Amino acid sequence: MSKNEMQIEADVLVVGGGPAGCWAAWNAASNGASVILIEKGYVGTSGATAAGNTTTIYTRRGSTERAATVYQRLRLGHGFAEAERIERVLDRTLQNLDLLADWGYDFPSYEDGRPYRGMLRGPDYLRFMRQKLIKARVKVIDHCPVEELLVSDGAVSGAVARFRRTGEALEIRSGAVVIATGGCAFLSGAIGTNNLTGDGYFMAAEAGAVLSGMEFSAQYGISPAYSSVTKGVVYFWGTFSDEAGNVLTAPGDRQAVVASELTKGPVYAILDKADARLQEGFRKGQPNIFVPFDRMGIDPFTQRFPITLRHEGTVRGTGGLKIDDRSTTTVPGLFAAGDAATRQGMSGASTGGGGPNSSWAIATGSWAGEDAAKFVRSLGPTWKSRHVRPASERAEVSATAVHGDLDAVIELAKKQILPLDGGYFRSHDSLSRAAETLSDLWHDAGWRSGPAAKVREAEALIATARWATESALLRKESRGLQRRTDFPETNPLLARSIDSGGIGEVWASLQSQQQLSAAS
Repeated sequence: MSKNEMQIEADVLVVGGGPAGCWAAWNAASNGASVILIEKGYVGTSGATAAGNTTTIYTRRGSTERAATVYQRLRLGHGFAEAERIERVLDRTLQNLDLLADWGYDFPSYEDGRPYRGMLRGPDYLRFMRQKLIKARVKVIDHCPVEELLVSDGAVSGAVARFRRTGEALEIRSGAVVIATGGCAFLSGAIGTNNLTGDGYFMAAEAGAVLSGMEFSAQYGISPAYSSVTKGVVYFWGTFSDEAGNVLTAPGDRQAVVASELTKGPVYAILDKADARLQEGFRKGQPNIFVPFDRMGIDPFTQRFPITLRHEGTVRGTGGLKIDDRSTTTVPGLFAAGDAATRQGMSGASTGGGGPNSSWAIATGSWAGEDAAKFVRSLGPTWKSRHVRPASERAEVSATAVHGDLDAVIELAKKQILPLDGGYFRSHDSLSRAAETLSDLWHDAGWRSGPAAKVREAEALIATARWATESALLRKESRGLQRRTDFPETNPLLARSIDSGGIGEVWASLQSQQQLSAAS
């Protein structure tokens, strides 16, 4: 350890301070572990949930509401969602929401006074969880991005981070690590996603972890053209039209119709199907949706406004680190939760949206904390004396210097993923071109001389794009968020997961017929 490096230790290190990370930290501490929760932003304001309200799923097993929810998830899963996995996620979500109420979280109420637990106000929720963690003696470290994991004899054994303000390195030794860093939206500008660049995927893959379902990453959200807000519920009550005012009536879901038209020209929306009561409910329940309209002086219920589609990637897609039926990854000592983990078992090939993803974060975060604490207990005190080394390898990066501008590299990488004619609508040609460009970027050392934190984010973004692209090339069909113009039909024989991984040389592999989920 150098004189400019601090070293601390804890039984469990949780990386990422969103809902999944908070629940992981609390459950690890509740199971007797000493815990460090580290976040590259600020725990309470960082991430997609902190940017606004989020729905949750609050239903009891055996109820009509639960049955309807499970049926919907299975229908939208396109052969990948698993009924029992969904049931267990929702069981744990209900348990934890009741626990929040017992702790004193101020849930909203129905008009008759009954508590309504199907909604969480993001900033309040995470601020509440932060205080709960501090009281549980979890050490919370803000503004300190993790740069890489530490490993020992094939097991993850901590991480190296760096304080943003001072540049001081921090080595954290731990018996287990939970990755709860969220997904990757490829810096698309979607609300709450600017710090979600796939960091957790990248550092886990450096340690040998496998990902799954990365082709189901092409999730786009409708937003006003002048806004980052991609909350889509209000658009179920919208009418869409082209620049001339012609109503769009093509077959397909509303996003597919909008995407097709946007490749030709501007698209407009008006929320003219919402009655007065519904309008009032929207404004009370999702007030941040209307902030950009109010600033522009537009009444979205009576006036047309231009819209666009913003890439939400794996934040609302389903790809992520492969886990078992709870939270254990393919590497000993490493656990994953929330958007950092594949959600195929919960949402299949379709977006998990708000409620399913929020519930998934609560459940998998809790399991990750419990399982990490259990893993550390199995090690005994010997983990503290392990010889550790960084998981990252740099040998695959060449000495070429074609691209020296880090910002330009990031923009070029984004262009391989974000545009509708290559990201939303995919083909062998578009994917192959993207794969070649991304590979060239990865193997170019010229741009890696910039600030360390930004370089690591760029590496994570490029790596995530490569896994998504390789997986999409291998899935020669259209299914859910995978839309292949050269394979427009769903192939029943391809109801199989695609795993991916690798750093310098990425790979993707179609799993056997029996392996329908990441739990296999």
